[in-house]
Amino acid sequence: MIQTLAEFFKEGGPFMFVNGVTSAVAIAIIVERVVVLAFRLNLNAPPFMEQIQKLVLAGNVDRAVKLCAAAPTAALAKVIKAGLSRANRGEQEVARALEEAVLEVSPMVTKRIQPLWSLANVATLVGLIGTITGLIGTFKSLGAASPEMKQIMLSKGISEAMNNTAFGLSIAVTCIVFHLFLTAYAKRMVEVVELNALKLENLLSRRQAGEVSAMDFDKNG
Repeated sequence: MIQTLAEFFKEGGPFMFVNGVTSAVAIAIIVERVVVLAFRLNLNAPPFMEQIQKLVLAGNVDRAVKLCAAAPTAALAKVIKAGLSRANRGEQEVARALEEAVLEVSPMVTKRIQPLWSLANVATLVGLIGTITGLIGTFKSLGAASPEMKQIMLSKGISEAMNNTAFGLSIAVTCIVFHLFLTAYAKRMVEVVELNALKLENLLSRRQAGEVSAMDFDKNG
């Protein structure tokens, strides 16, 4: 397989190696984003928020903050911790803290996804350049070649052109697919963070106004 891949690159000419660099960058971004979004920043929101709600209604805000600190890299935990840290400073302070935290974590969730679309375009164009230069070089050489060599040179030129096209489009399709997937995943994660931040803000506001208590939580449970 390695030998076949080496032949594929060799037949494609220099622009294959340019797209090789493009594919390496794309793969690095994809792997890094999948790991970060699926493991580092991700958190199972329903059970986490259930525990936070229970602790807040029971008056154990400090324990709720410690629960958030147990998942220091999770986006939702960071936002909830920011709101809980201002729980005793009034509704406006809580709202500001939550808004600031959401604005802080949102770029962490969405960064390095958009470049995948640009890399898809770059890979396609580089593949096209490789295709055109391969055909131009072939047809230039055909004029001075002997009849027995023309078939060999034509076959080599077409192979170079098609390899560049295939490789460029393969990279582009991969980048576009993962761009769509990661964009949807990141958007959903930000929406979950914003929704639960609003829920916490409302919970703290109602608790401060005496509208809810731990007994209400027990009854609802």
